[in-house]
Amino acid sequence: MRAGVKVSLVSGALVALIGGGGYGAYNLVHAVTSGTANENSAEAVAKRLDTPLTARDVRETGEKFLRAWGAGRVTAAAALTSQSAPAGVALQGVRDKAHVTKVALTPGTATDTGLPYRVKLTVRGKTLSYDTRLSVVRSETTGRPVVKWAPSLVHPKMRDGDLLVSGDADAPPVELTDRDGKVLDVAAYPSLGPILAQLRERYGEQAGGSGAVELMIRHPDDAPDTTLLTLEQGKPGRVPTTLSAGAQAAAEKAVARYSNASVVVERAGTGEVLAVANHRGDQFNAAFQGTVAPGSTMKMITASLLIDKGLTRADGPAPCPDTALSGGQTVHNLTGMKADPGATLTRAFAISCNTSFVSFAPRLGPGDLGAEASEKFGLGRDNWKTGIASADGTVPVAEGDDKGVSLIGQGKVQLNPLNLASVVATIRTGAFRQPVLVPASFDKRPLATAAGLSAGTAAQLRQMMNVTATSGTGAAAMSGLGPDIGAKTGSAEVDGQAQSNSWFAGYRGEVTAAAYAEQGGHGGDVAGPIVAAVLRAAG
Repeated sequence: MRAGVKVSLVSGALVALIGGGGYGAYNLVHAVTSGTANENSAEAVAKRLDTPLTARDVRETGEKFLRAWGAGRVTAAAALTSQSAPAGVALQGVRDKAHVTKVALTPGTATDTGLPYRVKLTVRGKTLSYDTRLSVVRSETTGRPVVKWAPSLVHPKMRDGDLLVSGDADAPPVELTDRDGKVLDVAAYPSLGPILAQLRERYGEQAGGSGAVELMIRHPDDAPDTTLLTLEQGKPGRVPTTLSAGAQAAAEKAVARYSNASVVVERAGTGEVLAVANHRGDQFNAAFQGTVAPGSTMKMITASLLIDKGLTRADGPAPCPDTALSGGQTVHNLTGMKADPGATLTRAFAISCNTSFVSFAPRLGPGDLGAEASEKFGLGRDNWKTGIASADGTVPVAEGDDKGVSLIGQGKVQLNPLNLASVVATIRTGAFRQPVLVPASFDKRPLATAAGLSAGTAAQLRQMMNVTATSGTGAAAMSGLGPDIGAKTGSAEVDGQAQSNSWFAGYRGEVTAAAYAEQGGHGGDVAGPIVAAVLRAAG
């Protein structure tokens, strides 16, 4: 909690107040206990407890409570409740600790159990009005009508443990700027809403703005504050990003055509993220934080492994049989694909022959694929610092049934569009550059490193991706994008889904992109057009 924030605790127990000496001066006066011995005898109390409340009881008790509270007679008001101690703390805190200078209370029409009323609070010359309600019960001690204490007497949204706060908001407002200093309006770029929230929390103070002063309900368990009234507007700070307004606009438009689709655009050689967009109902940044089987897009890493291990080359053998075994599991190719016993690695890659890649599993160790992904492409180390929350993939040790299928992006392999855009960038230049959304120079954070690829391996992978983009499974989507292009398609089966997930990764010049669409089917059909659209706009 910020220093200087004034709070009053509204809960079911008496506690010390933060920022002052507490409510030690509160006098626990129970005015309703006065009377003769006969009136307060056990027999008299029991008789009152058995007597139903009337609307008159509710109105008189409730209005008496409201008059006392509104007049600032907190002790008397609290004594008219079922729990005078917490009531006294809360009511005194509204005035002294939440900076409320005037409380105006207007009762409505009473029933036999409750009384609605309107509250008008004045804070720093501004007013807040709202409706709430009190209930009347009989005191278990005296049997007389009392107001049932609840935090909602102060505000209907308050619950036990909530704090009524008048002070600085959690963090100053923040504006995002693109690589050219243009402010990115969240209304125009809806995918940036969740990202802005993260950047506000992480960089709010560093961004140079000033926080708003608010009357708010602060909830326990780190739940977001509920702002009731803005007392002073804050001055937005600015967080620079690597985004391109044009690429971001194209990405938002591209994913909007499909449900549960995500895309990332990156500049090879620098790791700068030019666009990130999600079209989802849950606001989850699946583009950066998703953990999903990537299907055949994983063959980019597998092909790199096979070349680095000397098991084959781009123009070397990679036979494509009808089926292959992964442990005790039989792997098939896409429906309609014909066996090609003379296929090269480039041919197997371009037509996305599953059996070609699975057939290499017996010649690989259980940790080889994960080592290639980690050492060459920087994946699976949990150390990327993009500027916001992100996942850098999982390529675990694979044995048994998982060993072969992991080579084609199934089993326990999990990646996201950010990871695959980075993989393509590493292939495009040969060097790994950790992706960033916020320039590392802004907060001097260290970035992850990896070895990258040898010149020979990178050149062979680019050749294979170019064939895929010009005459293979990615050709339809990449048509018209020019000669310096590359692609890899992917379809990943997920248990319980009627249709496979669609994946596509590619590059045009120095710009790379990767997209994912849940239950989109073949990679070239849905994810492919998304990638092509952003490459056309950003390239």
